[in-house]
Amino acid sequence: MNRVGFLRMATVVAFPAIALASIVYSPIVSAQEAAGAAGAAPASAMHLVGVALGLGLIVIGAGLGIGKLAAAAAEGIARQPSAAAQITGAVNLPLFLLEGVAILAEVFALLVLLLANPIG
Repeated sequence: MNRVGFLRMATVVAFPAIALASIVYSPIVSAQEAAGAAGAAPASAMHLVGVALGLGLIVIGAGLGIGKLAAAAAEGIARQPSAAAQITGAVNLPLFLLEGVAILAEVFALLVLLLANPIG
């Protein structure tokens, strides 16, 4: 699958998922705002479901990205073994950036979990 096909597939999957999430989640948010205005702000199980789905998508996305990057690097090294050092050097920075984005996303998801359900 080429890059255009992958982006098209990601768009076809992402937009309906976002639309469905906004349709399903908006009544819950409205109900929680109404409950919060009454003085009680209960944390719902939807936060747990959202965090679990978010963490799963983070892991899947990072795994796919790292896998595609490593496969391209391995293919490049296999085609031209003399350029292995340059290919490895060129792959390291995007690999580290991708891993950093995945770690930050996981931290943000866990912050949502902790702020939605404070300990104590």
